[in-house]
Amino acid sequence: MAQLSVVAQPFDFQNTRLKDDQRINLFIGQLTLDEKISLLSTQMGVPRLGIPAISCYEGLHGVALGGPANNNGMIEVNGEKRPNPLPTSIFPQAYGLGETWDREAVRMVGEQMAAEARYYIHQPNARRKGLVIYAPNADLARDPRWGRTEESYGEDPYLTGQLAVAMVRGLQGNHPRYWKAAALMKHFLANSNEYGRDSTSSNFDDRLFREYYSYPFYKGITQGGSRAMMAAYNSWNGTPMAIHPCLQSIVRKEWGNDGIICTDGGAMGMLSTAHKAFATKTEAAAAVVKNQLGQILDRYQDEIREALAKGMVTEQDIEVAIRGNVRVMLRLGLLDGKNSLNPYATMGTDTTATPPFMTEEARNAVREVTNKSVVLLKNNGLLPLDSKKVKKVAVVGPYADEIIYDWYSGTPPYEVTVLKALRELGAQQGFEVSYVKDNRMGEAERLAREADAVVICTGNHPYGTKADWFFCPVPSDGREAVDRLSLQLPDEDLVRQLYRANQNTVLVLVSSFPYTINWSNDHLPAILHITHCSQEQGHAVADALFGRINPAGRTTQTWVKDILDLPAMMDYNIRNGRTYMYQQGDVLYPFGYGLSYTTFRYGEPKVNLKDKHTVTVTLPVTNTGGRDGDEVVQCYVNYPDSKVEHPQKQLKAFERVAVKAGETREVKLTIDRADLTHWDEATHRFEAEKGRIQLMIGASSADIRTEISFEVK
Repeated sequence: MAQLSVVAQPFDFQNTRLKDDQRINLFIGQLTLDEKISLLSTQMGVPRLGIPAISCYEGLHGVALGGPANNNGMIEVNGEKRPNPLPTSIFPQAYGLGETWDREAVRMVGEQMAAEARYYIHQPNARRKGLVIYAPNADLARDPRWGRTEESYGEDPYLTGQLAVAMVRGLQGNHPRYWKAAALMKHFLANSNEYGRDSTSSNFDDRLFREYYSYPFYKGITQGGSRAMMAAYNSWNGTPMAIHPCLQSIVRKEWGNDGIICTDGGAMGMLSTAHKAFATKTEAAAAVVKNQLGQILDRYQDEIREALAKGMVTEQDIEVAIRGNVRVMLRLGLLDGKNSLNPYATMGTDTTATPPFMTEEARNAVREVTNKSVVLLKNNGLLPLDSKKVKKVAVVGPYADEIIYDWYSGTPPYEVTVLKALRELGAQQGFEVSYVKDNRMGEAERLAREADAVVICTGNHPYGTKADWFFCPVPSDGREAVDRLSLQLPDEDLVRQLYRANQNTVLVLVSSFPYTINWSNDHLPAILHITHCSQEQGHAVADALFGRINPAGRTTQTWVKDILDLPAMMDYNIRNGRTYMYQQGDVLYPFGYGLSYTTFRYGEPKVNLKDKHTVTVTLPVTNTGGRDGDEVVQCYVNYPDSKVEHPQKQLKAFERVAVKAGETREVKLTIDRADLTHWDEATHRFEAEKGRIQLMIGASSADIRTEISFEVK
C-alpha cells in the first residue's frame, strides 16, 4: 500500500471534537507562506503536516486515469514519457447518462467512481491520487452545435439539475460528516460555445440566469450538497466568470458553497491574453485570489509572488481564498490524522480484494446503466429482431467493432463492441453475423443483400484529431475547443445504399450529439441512439436489437430537422426559439422522446395540495402491451393566467418506472412549489403568481396524454 502521510505526530487541527471552523483556523495558522501559495493549486497535500498528496480526477462518466487525453496516465521510461493508463469502469458519455432519465442510475455511476478513486489513492502505480472529481458537468446544452454537448445531461434545467444532484450524492455518499469524494461541478456559467470561448461573453438577463443557466448548479449545491465548482472561461454580460462578483454574492453567500471555486485550465492567464481584462498576468492572478478562487489551474506561483511583493494581494487574501479548499479537505477526512473517524478512509486498502472495477457488481452496473441509455428513435415493427426468423445479420460501420473514448474518458478493464456482442448472441441463438467496416468495392452492399437484417453503426468521432486542438476534420464532429459546423450525418449515403440493398436495415446512431437524419427517419424501419464510451456498449445494442431489453431512454435535447431551425450560435437568449421551451415549428425528435416495444395507457391524474412545500400528482400507468418495459412519465407546466412571459411548457417532474406487461403502476410525481415561481427582476427574488397552473403529463414534451390544473390563491 502506498504511504499517504509522511508525518506521524499529532496536530491540534486533527482534533475531531472541535468545530470545523476552529480546525480550519488552526490548520491555516500552521501553514507557511510557501504552503499557502502551494494550496492555490489542485494539489491539496502538505507533507510537513501529515496531509497526503491528494488532487483531482476528470470523471464525467468514469474516473479518468488514461484515455485519449492521457489524464494522469503517463509514466517516464528511459527519459521518455509514455502512456500508462490504469483501468476504471467506463460508463456512457454524460449525454447518454442524461438519456437514462434515471436518478438512481446516475447516482450509481457516481458511487462507483468514488469507490475507484478511493481505491487508487492507496495504489503505488497511480501517479496522481485524486479525491476531487470533476463531475457533474451542469452546463446546459442549449444548442446541438456546441462541441461539448457530449459532456452535458441536456438542454433542460430541471432534468439536468436532478441528475446533477444524483451524481453529487453518488460521489460524496450519505455520511453526515465525511465524503467518499468531492463533486466539483463545471463550468459555471453559460459555457456552451467553443469557438472563442476564452474571450466571448454569454449575454442574457437575470431571469434567465436564475431560472435557466444557473439552476442546475444551484440545485447541485443546495439539494445535492456539492461544495466545489469550476468557473468557466467565458464572460457573462461582459465580465469574465473567474472574476465575476456573482461567485461571491450568489454562489457563496446565497447558495452556501463554502468550498472550492477554481478557475478552468489556463483561465487566469486568459484574463490578460484573451479577455484583455488586465494588462498583465500578475494583475489577473491578484484579481482571481481576491475573488476567492482557491484553486488556479495555471502556472501561477511567480505571478502570485510578484503580486505579493507589489502589494496587489496580501497573505490574508490567500488565506481567505484557500479556506474553501481546506474545508473540502476536512470533509474528505484529510485533516484527521491516523485516528480518523472517516468510514471511507479504508476503502481500497485491502490488497487481496478484487479491484472495484473488476467486480461482477461493477460490470453489472455499467451494463445496466448502458441499457437504460438506449433510445429507440424509430420502429416500424422490424425490432426487436427474432432469431427464429433472422438467420443472417450484416454488421457495417466504423463503430461496429470499435468503442471510441472521448477526451475526458478513462480506460476500461475490458470492452464489448457491437460486433463482439452480436457474435456472442448469435452463437447462443443460432444466427450468423458477417461484418465489414465500410462499403469499399461494394462489399457492404453485397453482405446486405445476403442478410436477413442489416445493422449500421455510425456517428461522430468524439475528439477529431490530436494533431490540431482547434480542428475536427469532419464538419459535423465537435469536442472541446471545436463547435460543430454541420448537423448532417456523414454516412447517410452509406445508409441509403444499404437500405436499397436490404430494406430490413437498422441504423444504430453512436453519437455524442443529435443529427438531422431526415432521410433515415423517413425511410428506415428502425433507428437506435446510443452514446460513445461505455465498455458495455455492444451488449446494450445487441440486447436492444433482439429484445433482451426493452429500450426506454429518452432524448435530452430537441433534435431539429435543419440547422437553419437554430438561432444564431452566440444568441444566449433562449426565448428566441431555442430548446423545446421556445422552439417553433416541426422538429425531428422532441425533447423527452423515446419509443418502446410495448405501449402504455395513462389514467386520470389527481393533485394533492396539502403540503405547503410540494404539489403531488398521482396517476395510474398501465402497460397495455405484451412486454415488460419502463415508462418515463413526464410532467410539464404552463401558466395560462399569467401576466408574465413563461415558456410554452416546462418540465417540473419526472419518474422512470418499470411496469410489467398487463399491470398498472401508481406513479407519484412531486413538484417543488419553489419551482412554480418566477424570478422578478424588480424585487430581485422569486415570486409566485395567483392563478391557474396547468399540469401536462405524458411520454414526451410533444406527447401529452392527460392534463389537470389547480389554482394558486
